[in-house]
Amino acid sequence: EVEKIRIKITSLGLTESRITADETIQQLFVECRLNNFLAEETPLSLPKPPGGQRIHYNYSTVINVDKEDNHAEREYLKSILLKPDLPADSLKFTVVSDPPEDEQDLECEDIGFAYVSLKEIFQKQRDIIEQDIDVFDSQDASAVIGKLTVTVEALNALRSVHEECKID
Repeated sequence: EVEKIRIKITSLGLTESRITADETIQQLFVECRLNNFLAEETPLSLPKPPGGQRIHYNYSTVINVDKEDNHAEREYLKSILLKPDLPADSLKFTVVSDPPEDEQDLECEDIGFAYVSLKEIFQKQRDIIEQDIDVFDSQDASAVIGKLTVTVEALNALRSVHEECKID
């Protein structure tokens, strides 16, 4: 039970921006990525919400990080805890524009990024439960285009990994 990271993507709201104004952006889904191991995405893409409203994905996934079967993920978590300057210590959420059915020549396009720092969860000894995180514009990292409500329960897994670091 301990050796898991639980991730839930609850909902997405957009602020007025180039994204809400762009009529070619109609359907959105969200991908969650842990370093280069794992990418999960919401099975549904949902219609882009008007500014101030939210779309609800209520999508949950679990990353197993037990030593028996998921050694690479576990080593990666160790490196996050042991190397304070590792930049890639975050779960990365990507908001992706899914082209409409009749526009299949258009590609999926990353429109925004949001991050949850696993190191910070460990430092604060606190999971992130239904928290709004900023979504930054893929074309301008200083511009916030919306909020993604996520849950990341990683503390028990990180504690377990940390105990193991002490033993090693």
